[in-house]
Amino acid sequence: MKKHDFFYELPEELIAQKPIERREQSRMLRMDRLTGETSHRRFFDLPGTLREGDCLVLNDSRVIPARLLGRKDTGGAVEVVLLRKKREKRDVGAHAGPVADGGAQTGGESDPARVWECLARPGRRIKTGAKLIFGDGELTAEVIGELDGGNRLIRFDCNGVFLEVLERLGKMPLPPYIREDIEDNDRYQTVYSRVDGSAAAPTAGLHFTDELLAETIARGIEICYITLHVGPGTFRPVKAEDIERHRMHDEFFIISPATAASVNRAKAGGRRVIAVGTTSCRALESCADDSGMISAFSGFTDIFIYPGYEFKCIDGLITNFHLPESTLIMLVSAFAGRENVLGAYNEAIRERYRFFSFGDCMFVD
Repeated sequence: MKKHDFFYELPEELIAQKPIERREQSRMLRMDRLTGETSHRRFFDLPGTLREGDCLVLNDSRVIPARLLGRKDTGGAVEVVLLRKKREKRDVGAHAGPVADGGAQTGGESDPARVWECLARPGRRIKTGAKLIFGDGELTAEVIGELDGGNRLIRFDCNGVFLEVLERLGKMPLPPYIREDIEDNDRYQTVYSRVDGSAAAPTAGLHFTDELLAETIARGIEICYITLHVGPGTFRPVKAEDIERHRMHDEFFIISPATAASVNRAKAGGRRVIAVGTTSCRALESCADDSGMISAFSGFTDIFIYPGYEFKCIDGLITNFHLPESTLIMLVSAFAGRENVLGAYNEAIRERYRFFSFGDCMFVD
């Protein structure tokens, strides 16, 4: 398939710049993935829309304030965005289409929590060996390598706990189509986030509140969690016109034995597994066998899901509206059909839905 097969025209004013005042008031377009039939609801309708016995799988990764503004020790402003920690990895064996070349990734340091792959600006001035200073000097860094694609490998040093220092000095790494800093960082976190590590929010979960989760459970719907740390691969533009040639960056994820057991009980009992977000979907599909059963796992996936992929585990998907020609709209199109998805997107545009990270959502089943 071609990249332009997933293009649609979006008026700029429909790109949500701020979160809605109350999370659960977001609009929700429900779509039957077989017929393409749609209806319009609010997210607070979700518990009544789901079926008793459904298994809802959420991503509990937490966004770190990964955007740092500082200076070189020789002068000159710099901006660094932490993308992911460097550690040993092993690859998931199940892929949908071509995958990125694997290999061990280490920072060569005894403390991998302080060695990160980063975006660095201005890149032409931030070379290997450059010394960087943030805040009043309580956080310093050295560029220890340059990676394919232009990212930098940076070792950070501070007195105290690195993530605590980052909380004080860092800013939320909002997507480039959001032009202002967010006033409340918690609005770029899900209410159930708990595991630090993402460079962007798993945005399908932003619509939940604690009360809505409690109502969902009270209606007999099972909730379980995976962790997938959202990295640059999720949002990397597709440059190849033939989408089969696109390579995903890998992302670290964890499926616990308890979550694997919950999902497998649902599959064995004929109950639906609903992924909240493309990240949850990718984690589940990365570990599913041909019968839809999954295994507990801790490691990396570079699975790229596009039309033609045969889903093994998930039966439904809750997801926001995604950028044209992105890997995310390709994943949703694989699940529900490209024509159905583009038709639903055009309907959402006519109905003035809000798009992208702080926007409204779809429930596809």
